[in-house]
Amino acid sequence: MRRVQAGDEAAFGQLMERWELPVKGLLARLLQNVSEAEELAQDTFVRVWQQRGKFRAGAEFRPWVFAIAVNLARHRLRWWRRRPVVSLDAWTETGRDVASGGLAQGPALERSERAESVRRAIADLPVDLREALVLSEYEQLSHLEIAAATGGTAKAVESRLYRARALLRKSLAGRI
Repeated sequence: MRRVQAGDEAAFGQLMERWELPVKGLLARLLQNVSEAEELAQDTFVRVWQQRGKFRAGAEFRPWVFAIAVNLARHRLRWWRRRPVVSLDAWTETGRDVASGGLAQGPALERSERAESVRRAIADLPVDLREALVLSEYEQLSHLEIAAATGGTAKAVESRLYRARALLRKSLAGRI
């Protein structure tokens, strides 16, 4: 990051290669939309370049870049709430996966349905709880790192994780 702060574009390219997939994965889980995640990942790295002078020497890069990504995701989610869209599934007659024809059967179908239930339950969580859960469970960040990325305290993160898990247990009790 020191080389990036000095304006080294090659170092920035290496940084992007290293962190592209983790940032896209985080955003996809927060937004539940892969194409939006890809767009916001690009915006995240634009912000990293623009704000490279604000990065503190000796600080960890991961919480800093995730904080940028989380803030962009929050902004996008607020924008979506003001401008709701109809999903593509709503336009199909059955809501099935048109590409596969809905032909999965047996254990694969059960796993797929369980995974979809978990994804829906996570998507239904309030944004602050979803952020904490995704950063903890999928990105393996510590409470302190999550606090740094979301602008809260470690105690607030602990509380959010407890509430998120309780809501997930309640939501998934009848589904899984």
